[in-house]
Amino acid sequence: MTAMLERPVAAPPVPPPAPEPAPRRGNARLWAWVKLLVGAGIVGALVWKLGAAGFVEGLRVISVTEVAAALGIGLATTVLCAGRWCLVARRLGLRLPLGRAVGDYYRALFLNAVLPAGVLGDVQRAVRHGREEGDLGAGVRAVVLERMAGQAVVIAAGVVVLVAGPAREVGFAVLAGVAVLVLVYMMARKLIGARSRWRRTFEDVRTGLLARDAWPGVALLSALALAGHVTLFLIAMHAAGADQPAGQLLPIVVVALLAMGLPVNVGGWGPREGVTALMFAAAGLGAAQGLTAAVAYGLLGLVASLPGALMLLVRRERLA
Repeated sequence: MTAMLERPVAAPPVPPPAPEPAPRRGNARLWAWVKLLVGAGIVGALVWKLGAAGFVEGLRVISVTEVAAALGIGLATTVLCAGRWCLVARRLGLRLPLGRAVGDYYRALFLNAVLPAGVLGDVQRAVRHGREEGDLGAGVRAVVLERMAGQAVVIAAGVVVLVAGPAREVGFAVLAGVAVLVLVYMMARKLIGARSRWRRTFEDVRTGLLARDAWPGVALLSALALAGHVTLFLIAMHAAGADQPAGQLLPIVVVALLAMGLPVNVGGWGPREGVTALMFAAAGLGAAQGLTAAVAYGLLGLVASLPGALMLLVRRERLA
């Protein structure tokens, strides 16, 4: 009896931990569809209001000269943006040779242009680079920071260019700038992950973008890349028949480039065309001509990204 009383009582089994709630994929899918529908709605509204002639005319006004300019400017801007990516990635401790970065950036541009969401190419290059370097989070943060740097320079250029313009143009710029900031926040929250990682993200911003030996190079590369995009847009406007001085068209270009950062688009189409048409109408140049110019720029941007399709084919052959 004494032995039985002294025998230790077995502890009750510990219940297994409750499973973590699954992510709300339904909301993400719904938001993705909303973005596509809004972009498609903008395009549909333009067709309803201005007719389909603007889209057809945007294709007709492009000649071999514009195509050659798009390929040349596209090469320059892609190398500049890839260099910016290399600089940020190396500051975060990742290896990224310039040649490989240019190829990956071309692929991302092409995928962004042909896939509905408009950012899937960036997601692909971020995930691929992070996995190959053994640090998926750092790879994703490097791409997010690189894109944030580009958008920040566009916003800064918009403020500088538009602050002396008419009040309506400044209003458009502020609206587009706020929208781009919201987009950057949403991209960062979705790609970077949980709240516990925000401290690491802020540290990466300080190290990868704001350090003394980082921000001058990032700013210079971003400014040169922006100059290339502006030049290509001016070429598209000239092809569409806008013969006004570049100084008069520059505010419209900057606002249109800001609008391209809005998340509601279909492969980049929608806000760019809507804002350009509105800006042309506000400047007395005609909304139809603005639509033609924006469509021409969109097509030239697609042409500029076509080497990315070749990069995809080369990568498939290597994997085969």
